[in-house]
Amino acid sequence: MGDVLDDGPFFHGTKADLRAGDLLTPGFRSNYRPEIVMNHIYFTALRDGAGLAAELAAGDAEPRVYEVEPLGAFENDPNVTDKKFPGNPTRSYRSGEPLRVVAEVFDWTRLTPEALHAWRERLAELRADERGEIIN
Repeated sequence: MGDVLDDGPFFHGTKADLRAGDLLTPGFRSNYRPEIVMNHIYFTALRDGAGLAAELAAGDAEPRVYEVEPLGAFENDPNVTDKKFPGNPTRSYRSGEPLRVVAEVFDWTRLTPEALHAWRERLAELRADERGEIIN
């Protein structure tokens, strides 16, 4: 696998109700551009970063954060690494291989309704801006 990018632990935010042992795989629609089917599954080493992703995920279910284990090679997420931030301060990664759910995590910081509204407005602006393209 080459150099280890991060030792984790790793987290994934979603609105799906999952159990330990479940596998998360690529091939689902993007939460940020629903017209795109993603070639990768995304995760982070920051619990609250996964919480943000869970809060912004599509659907009406409760946001959830899971500790996950990558089952294959992974890379820095090019959507935030060096494209928008120098290095990888968000400790965000992606893999073409599945992630195994280890356990649900409950001690993550929820967004205030105002902060969630601001994030959704920002995402809507990015969707309207052709430069807000996702590297898939």
